Amino acid sequence: MRKSLTLSLVLASAMALTTLAVSAQQGPGGEHGGHGGHGHGQFLPLGKLNLTTAQQASIKQIVQTSFAQNKTQRQALHQQREAFEALTPDQVGYQAAAASLAQAEGAATTQRVQQQAAIRTQIYAVLTTQQKAQYATLKTQQQARKAQWEQFKAQNPVSATAASTSSQAQ
Repeated sequence: MRKSLTLSLVLASAMALTTLAVSAQQGPGGEHGGHGGHGHGQFLPLGKLNLTTAQQASIKQIVQTSFAQNKTQRQALHQQREAFEALTPDQVGYQAAAASLAQAEGAATTQRVQQQAAIRTQIYAVLTTQQKAQYATLKTQQQARKAQWEQFKAQNPVSATAASTSSQAQ
């Protein structure tokens, strides 16, 4: 039970970090200017702040530099994931590889959170006082919409039969 739970957590982390790495390659807001970024809308309000061309260039440079600095670490983690996936559970060293990958995934998550905070700090420094106030307003509105959505979901739960019917229709 414990081994399968650990493996499940490792695999879920791998999927999440792969998605994050792909979205990071696309820059602020994702491929479509922040729409449809699978919940990674941390830079979503930037498109609504009437940024100058210089600000846009500065922000793009911040994101590209950060992405480039961490490329080798992402590649190493990817190779470690692939090596683990190539193993079968009955092979010698499988559990050690799982433990090593889990530790690497944890370190990568810590680094990702710290990197995102650094990026946000640098981007925030590029904004004018008025843009910072507008950003705060947009962020508050976004949080209110999220709270409304959560409340709606709580009041209108999807039944198990409706969920399986809709997934079968796709």
